[in-house]
Amino acid sequence: MNTQEPIYKTDALIAENIEQYLETHQHKTMLRFITCGSVDDGKSTLIGRLLYDSKMIFEDQLATLEADSKRSGTQGEEIDFALLVDGLAAEREQGITIDVAYRFFTTEKRKFIVADTPGHEQYTRNMVTGASTADLAVILIDARKGILTQTRRHSYLVKLLGIRHVVLAVNKMDLVDYSQEVFDKIVADYTAFAAEIGIEEFTPIPISGFKGDNITGPSGNTPWYDGVSLLPHLEEVEVEDSREQAGPFRMQVQWVNRPNLDFRGFAGLIASGQVRPGDEIRVLPSGKTSKIARIVSLEGDRDLAVAGESVTLTLTDEIDCSRGQVITAAQAPLEVADQFESTLVWMDEHELLPGRAYWLKIGTQTVSATVQAPKYEVNVNTQEHLASKTLDLNAIGVANITLDREIPFAPYAENRDLGGFILIDKITNHTVAAGMINFALRRAQNIHWQATDIGREHHAHMKHQKPAVVWLTGLSGSGKSTIANIVEKKLARMNRHTFLLDGDNVRHGLNKDLGFTEADRVENIRRVGEVAKLMTDAGLIVITAFISPFRSERDMVRSMMQPGEFVEVFVDTPLEVAEGRDVKGLYAKARSGQLKNFTGIDSPYEHPEAPELRIDTTEMTPEEAADLIIARLIP
Repeated sequence: MNTQEPIYKTDALIAENIEQYLETHQHKTMLRFITCGSVDDGKSTLIGRLLYDSKMIFEDQLATLEADSKRSGTQGEEIDFALLVDGLAAEREQGITIDVAYRFFTTEKRKFIVADTPGHEQYTRNMVTGASTADLAVILIDARKGILTQTRRHSYLVKLLGIRHVVLAVNKMDLVDYSQEVFDKIVADYTAFAAEIGIEEFTPIPISGFKGDNITGPSGNTPWYDGVSLLPHLEEVEVEDSREQAGPFRMQVQWVNRPNLDFRGFAGLIASGQVRPGDEIRVLPSGKTSKIARIVSLEGDRDLAVAGESVTLTLTDEIDCSRGQVITAAQAPLEVADQFESTLVWMDEHELLPGRAYWLKIGTQTVSATVQAPKYEVNVNTQEHLASKTLDLNAIGVANITLDREIPFAPYAENRDLGGFILIDKITNHTVAAGMINFALRRAQNIHWQATDIGREHHAHMKHQKPAVVWLTGLSGSGKSTIANIVEKKLARMNRHTFLLDGDNVRHGLNKDLGFTEADRVENIRRVGEVAKLMTDAGLIVITAFISPFRSERDMVRSMMQPGEFVEVFVDTPLEVAEGRDVKGLYAKARSGQLKNFTGIDSPYEHPEAPELRIDTTEMTPEEAADLIIARLIP
């Protein structure tokens, strides 16, 4: 063990003046940092050393260590530190750091929250979670192994996520006899790689997490190293983001606070800049302007609030402002757009499906978003841009995203709060990706909706009918097309204006470029939905017959339509019945392996959960089914 004494003493101050200690502790700055690297690089051991040497670990942890030490009959630093490291290792073995294990500790100068993230490649998504709020990254390298693939991956993500302070901790120096040559070689290799990915500065430190070398102070085992030790560096590194402090004022509204009729405040976290009473502001995306009347906090009214603080603002005017909107300096508003180029880190085991609608959550806003096919995927080892139609688990790629409405934003490189987002699956509510806005697409500002004098209401009035979309969904061979055809003939006899969109027919023209992969199926339904929407704008009753196997895409089409205009009809035919019919011989091909991605065989069908109509074709004839649908359309 390194015999150097820990340099952080707080016991005396606590004993002499507890109030002074608490006052000092309350006003310490906070550093959030992440430890990352490859498997078994010593992350948990290093954290254990930091916790021990800081002498300010959690009381329950300290009590446990002392009790275990007494039971074992051993005393001193070695048993205390060994027990702490063993505890961290046990937690890792139990799977806790498969997610992210957060630890809190403090020194006389600063408070710390450290995220211990897993080193395995399959848990890259968890590393992203830990890094998303970090001010600094400690990237560990085993001195015996040098730079590995996961070192490169984590370094690339650190750069991508905007972490500006990087420590290269070359660990386990005791296992290479504290060789300066080994250390210099690793630093040289990492310097070359860092330049490739855009990390301009980093602090290399030779350490031994287990022995304690260069953790709290200089180690006699590395006389050739005259740089800073790890813990002093963590205490002194600047955590305030000067760009955010000096930038224009922006605050995302988290909630509207109205405890009584005489008070209406807008609460949130200031993302950048500063604000004073009397400042002119603009609310986005509406563009309404006003002035700050008061800045309210728990301590009372304030004359100034700055980035990183949570406050409540009142305005001099009663203007519309709600959760998700952004209050900005009037003369320096944010951009507003609904289409972006973004970098995505895919975090779900199910691949990205271009064209599928996801929820996009950015700050306090949640909007619907669709992701286009990636422009490219990034090879983190070589920085090569690879062609890709989708993104798999832990893949990093660049893709365009379209939202259902405009939002105020800042590029992620300028502000993490206003440019970082997550994508959420609408069906499972799982977070599927973390994303960073690069820039708004220029066409988003150049393309505007052109108002026309003749609208959908006029078209419908001319046809004396209410527009609707009858969406028949079910397995191949369930009878969708047969029923749809009968419905259209019956409506024609009633002088109704209709159009039938059939799955096979559409693939002969509009969608002839699409196959039957999940991504192509999603795009197939998205296009059909857009066509159906245009036809309802023309006042038509649209009848569709598509397998449309995924709930997400059926819900997407429903969201395109006016309320009450989308009628989902589940043609519920058991697989064995549909396969028994096999009019087109498709099931036979699928069973023999000649036809891949066939719904019901090797591709899933997601039954509607709450369709407007359910038709059991084993108990109802196509004629009866058609009559049931028409009765629903025309009471």
